[in-house]
Amino acid sequence: MIVFIKSIVVSVLVAATFYVTSAFIGVSESTTEDTVKVETTSTYHKTVNINGVDIFYREAGDTSKPTILLLHGYPTSSHMFRNLITDLSVRYHVLAPDYPGFGRSEQPAIKDFDYTFDNMAVLVEAFLEAKKVKKYSIYLMDYGAPIGFRIAAKHPERVDALIIQNGNAYDEGLRDFWIPIKKYWNEYTLENGKPLEGFHSPAGLQWQYTHGVQDSLKISPDNWSIDLQHLTREENDKIQLAMFYDYRTNVPLYPEWQQYFREHQPPTLIVWGKNDYIFPAEGAHPYKRDLENLEFHLLDTGHFALEEKGDEIADYILKFLKKNKIK
Repeated sequence: MIVFIKSIVVSVLVAATFYVTSAFIGVSESTTEDTVKVETTSTYHKTVNINGVDIFYREAGDTSKPTILLLHGYPTSSHMFRNLITDLSVRYHVLAPDYPGFGRSEQPAIKDFDYTFDNMAVLVEAFLEAKKVKKYSIYLMDYGAPIGFRIAAKHPERVDALIIQNGNAYDEGLRDFWIPIKKYWNEYTLENGKPLEGFHSPAGLQWQYTHGVQDSLKISPDNWSIDLQHLTREENDKIQLAMFYDYRTNVPLYPEWQQYFREHQPPTLIVWGKNDYIFPAEGAHPYKRDLENLEFHLLDTGHFALEEKGDEIADYILKFLKKNKIK
């Protein structure tokens, strides 16, 4: 009887050992089979002197591939594109400059530099020439829209496509947020400018990033901390007010840009945070009047849509460019 029991125990132990060994072998094989190679590229952080100003920019991807130019908004920098650059640069050459007085670019004194949208466009165009880029798609966001539209309307033959994210070109897009700014346009006084400084205060910066988002816990506070670091440079508050005041020069150009859309019909992707208070969705819909090859997406997020919907936007961009044979 004892011999019989021992025989059963030995059989059970052998079976258990075989089962455990097989299980571990199975896990090992499964891990090997499930290994996926992730395509990545490095982002390089560079500086180039353009028209006497040191311009910081981020660059990634193969220079032999089509170029995507990323133009940032107020009051941020190319930092807003840090994740998008990684997503796009596997298939494209990506450039993202900081404007003078923004981000890590040089901040010339107001007396030495013309802080206007006209001049910013001239500088970005010179940047592209310095990089020997002749054709490009443009990502236009916030301030990047009037800068990029100036370049596109001047050189329509160089534009492969437009990617518009909360960037305005129609009167319908200037709503409640712009009431105090329009007052500043009409009466260029210190008294009217003072309230606008609140937009780039610590609380104002945080509001710009978190207003209209679905989950504010997904928005890194590093965003407004980094912006604030650059905005607290001496004289920067005056630069921001100068840009607010000069924004008035964009509005008379809206008909010219709309004519560019109608005459040249650049393939256009709109990815717009529909809860944006600064550039609300009312500014997105009018593009449908003038653009025929238009892909249109309203996203359930705020002004800095990339912070919450970055993966979705990157996917839209890659599919859109591929569909339009920009590859």
